Amino acid sequence: MARAMVRVALVTGSSRGIGHEVARQLAARGFRVILTSRDAGIAKKAAGKIEPDAVGHQLDVSDARSIDELGRFIDRDIGSLDVLVNNAAILLDEGKSIVDVEPRVFEETWRANTLGPFLITKRLAPLLRKSGHGRIVNVSSGAGQLSSMSSYAPSYSTSKAALNAITIQFANALRRDHVLVNCADPGWVRTDMGGSSAPRSVEEGANGIVWLAMLPDDGPTGGFFHDRKQIAW
Repeated sequence: MARAMVRVALVTGSSRGIGHEVARQLAARGFRVILTSRDAGIAKKAAGKIEPDAVGHQLDVSDARSIDELGRFIDRDIGSLDVLVNNAAILLDEGKSIVDVEPRVFEETWRANTLGPFLITKRLAPLLRKSGHGRIVNVSSGAGQLSSMSSYAPSYSTSKAALNAITIQFANALRRDHVLVNCADPGWVRTDMGGSSAPRSVEEGANGIVWLAMLPDDGPTGGFFHDRKQIAW
């Protein structure tokens, strides 16, 4: 296959866990995959586990300069982008009530989980528009569902609810450019964040994300999905 015909996917936070499994599954389906981590060496090592056509690059989703540097790298060295998976996220306030959460933790969480995906999507939107069949998948959480929100991890839960809202905004803004934008709830998955007692494997968690990344041109946009089924906000 000629290089110009190879589809390109960027998966943030993909050195391990769900993100790495998403990158692996996309690579197995013929994508050239860009993996990221806050540590460039870790990103490149993770890419090395996915052969033959993966690349690793440093990215701190809470740092606008890091996001712009990644954008320049893709513009200069890759030249195209068809899929963006905003997977990188942090969970810092599990077990805390919103009245007890430190403002610093709230702000740090929102910078990584909400502002980061907004800035990355905005920076890379021109390439996704140019693709003609761009796909954006924001990895959200059932904890961000307003319809069932509890007091669990307030910084994390509210940041994911805001990410869901951003998903709708981008879906409507990019609809005319044939870019489909959706968010996915992977469920409670056995990762460093989810813990060893989680009932779902990384393969199960990644499946719905990969499905959204590969939607046909007449697929849905502006929706929230779990295991390929649309769920309530």
